[in-house]
Amino acid sequence: MYPFGYGYGYGGYGFRMDAGYIWVLIAMALSLAASAWVNATFRKYSQVPSTMSGYEAARYVLNHAGLQNVRIQEIRGNLTDNYNPTTKVLSLSQSTYNSYSAAAVGVACHECGHAIQDARHYLPNRIRAALVPVVNIGSNAAIPLFLLGLLLNLSGLTWAGIILFSLTLVFGLVTLPVEFNASSRALKILKTDPHFTQTDYNGARKVLIAAASTYLASVFMSLTQLLRYIGIANRNNDRRR
Repeated sequence: MYPFGYGYGYGGYGFRMDAGYIWVLIAMALSLAASAWVNATFRKYSQVPSTMSGYEAARYVLNHAGLQNVRIQEIRGNLTDNYNPTTKVLSLSQSTYNSYSAAAVGVACHECGHAIQDARHYLPNRIRAALVPVVNIGSNAAIPLFLLGLLLNLSGLTWAGIILFSLTLVFGLVTLPVEFNASSRALKILKTDPHFTQTDYNGARKVLIAAASTYLASVFMSLTQLLRYIGIANRNNDRRR
């Protein structure tokens, strides 16, 4: 049994990989390419000046939306920006907080989009928040259960692991409209508010489009892994018959 897709061929072909494993490798390559694209795009538009820093843009947008209660803080890292709906804190990375660039303004406004979603009770955002604790537990238990089921030939455990892993895909699918909507809100503000320039909008749009590719790549990765695990479980069941 070769649970991760490796086996030995016949007729002199030797070592081989099945199609399921190849799709996982393709998904990994796409994920790496998306990550490289967003980093390269952010670096490029970090050189395009803006009249506001990331912090100033975020504070202006939040105040304009009536969210003076949302606190902004600087955190370490590059593109580690996030909004915490529990603490009402918007965290901007070192590459965004003090940067007067179109890239920083775009990222800051995207995170403001999440704060506005929270304040307006945007339904997909509420669903994603409700899924977080369940997905955290499921993602930690999924692979151990799956492997234990294979080792002990207990299909119930194997499929329990697969079901728990499928929550990762569900979470990714729910995340897509949340992230796309946050970017859409950000770009609408940048395009229509006179405090921002066309240069701000153009740069932010390029950065946020690149960022969107990472969300899509993550969903594709989860899908290929899920199908891979299902294929392994089915083959394992066939061998026992």
